[in-house]
Amino acid sequence: MPALYFISRAVSNISSVPKEIYDDLSQKDVESLSGRTLSSANTTAIGPASAGGAKANSSWKLKSVVTLALTLLTSSQAILIVWSKRAGKYEYSVTTANFSVEALKCLLSLAALFRTWNCHGVTDDNRLTTSFDEVGVYPIPAVLYMVKNLLQYYIFVYVDAPAYQILKNLNIISTGVLYRIILKKKLSEIQWAAFVLLCAGCTTAQLNPSSDHVLQTPIQGWMMAIVMALLSGFAGVYTEAIIKKRPSRNINVQNFWLYIFGVIFNLVAICVQDYDAVMNKGFFHGYSFITVLMILNHALSGIAVSMVMKYADNIVKVYSTSVAMLLTAVVSVFLFNFHLSLAFFLGSTVVSVSVYLHSIGKLQPQK
Repeated sequence: MPALYFISRAVSNISSVPKEIYDDLSQKDVESLSGRTLSSANTTAIGPASAGGAKANSSWKLKSVVTLALTLLTSSQAILIVWSKRAGKYEYSVTTANFSVEALKCLLSLAALFRTWNCHGVTDDNRLTTSFDEVGVYPIPAVLYMVKNLLQYYIFVYVDAPAYQILKNLNIISTGVLYRIILKKKLSEIQWAAFVLLCAGCTTAQLNPSSDHVLQTPIQGWMMAIVMALLSGFAGVYTEAIIKKRPSRNINVQNFWLYIFGVIFNLVAICVQDYDAVMNKGFFHGYSFITVLMILNHALSGIAVSMVMKYADNIVKVYSTSVAMLLTAVVSVFLFNFHLSLAFFLGSTVVSVSVYLHSIGKLQPQK
């Protein structure tokens, strides 16, 4: 598991943030980095060619590892959830699994925060405070993510792993529309066209010519996918608004409070839904090695996205998402007897193109 090992070693420097947040901030980071690089180039003599070649080679290796890590984590998410089933059902409590993911994320954020304190000391921007103004904004996105993550387990009653990888891209549409409504962020014509293309790709991938039903996924699966996309989009936009309200605030502090409330709400969900099972069979009843891998995968996926935005670029994320869709389908052929149809291949290709167009179609700020 080289990719998982690389990410776990980097957790002290990188923190986990919802995917939607980075789409708006990554371009500014790249521009800022480019500005510093050009400024440095104008004031510093050019070093030996061998040093430049070594630096480029190191950067290429880092991007390759990050891309591989994100691709493996993204493609294995749905596979691990489906694989963790026994005889078509979950032998473990999905609420305890979701609780474990949030608890692990919280510990990783706290570990990164401790390292920040050791390196830079405790400041106003990285101090953990319990004031209402500080923590009162996090329960809303935390409960939205909790519901979305729980639905992630139940949607597999209606869809398979490859279909899930396709349909979860609908959150791009919900996020874009909510950006426009809530944050008043303008979308380019290319991005609107990408939304239409994305809908067409998702529909094409679900065509079922060998059955009386036009689409493979029933209406319940589509409704759950749309609800999940809306929850993910709203939670992401809301969280970005929190971050932009205090841009100097240490991201590990913000993540810590977000995951703390996630832990609390998931504990409530355990008491409501699986209290008897947990009390009679134990908290970790039904857990297997695949279940543990699934929890670890979910906790590290956000960190992988953070690493892409820090060390690579948005195109890497698009590439990883596209490859992950096809990789999930190929693996599902061997594990779950999935039928890789022409409609699915064409649909996933259209979805990949739409994700790419949405990525490059962002309106540039007026200078």
